[in-house]
Amino acid sequence: MSGEAPRLYGELADWFHLLTAPEDYAGEAKVYRRLLEETADGPVRTVLELGSGGGNNASHLKAHFELTLVDRSPEMLELSRSLNPECRHELGDMRDVRLGGTFDAVFVHDAVAYITAVDDLAAVIETAAAHTRAGGVVLFVPDFVAERFEPGTKAGGHDGEGRALRYVMWVWDPDPDDTAYLADFGYLLRNGDGAVTCVHDRHVCGVFPRATWLSLLDAAGIEPRMQKVALNDGPETTELFVGRKR
Repeated sequence: MSGEAPRLYGELADWFHLLTAPEDYAGEAKVYRRLLEETADGPVRTVLELGSGGGNNASHLKAHFELTLVDRSPEMLELSRSLNPECRHELGDMRDVRLGGTFDAVFVHDAVAYITAVDDLAAVIETAAAHTRAGGVVLFVPDFVAERFEPGTKAGGHDGEGRALRYVMWVWDPDPDDTAYLADFGYLLRNGDGAVTCVHDRHVCGVFPRATWLSLLDAAGIEPRMQKVALNDGPETTELFVGRKR
């Protein structure tokens, strides 16, 4: 994991929901709910999300589960509290946090993209396993697996009350032989007075082969499978990892 957190999760956290809006997550949250409920042995009532960020997925999942949300950024937890006040929020690092209990399911969304070393990925998976009851389910949704990594660009953003954000994201890999790649963001931030500020924000991300994921999950006591799913309308699929705790 990169030592320096992206600016988006600190000083720029109050802009986060203009970069990625909670309402845009309804479709994929429905997919995650189905996978959790179909995979677990027994009902799924309690869910721990590691690296919950601004609470976008939680804003949809909380109608169906009792959620505990963990993130290492105090600013992002505060943002999530404003969106999901009924959920439990805990400050912690997904590599080593221990909450002293187990859940029916543990969910890790794209925050796992900030894990850049195999040892750290193993630690995150151990954290997930340690918080999952026997027969419960873990679900990991990385941005990429190594076999499907593709550099590219993306643009978007949203308007808010009195301000707006637009961004371009440039994904590239300066060293294909290691387990990290870069996502450089340029944000255009427009305030209520019409002034626009341009900010660069570098995200250092990790990417691992399917076999590494499956091996680490198995070693942690999970019966894993890789699954391709369409998170949004259209032909594009995402590879994720889901499994039942032994």
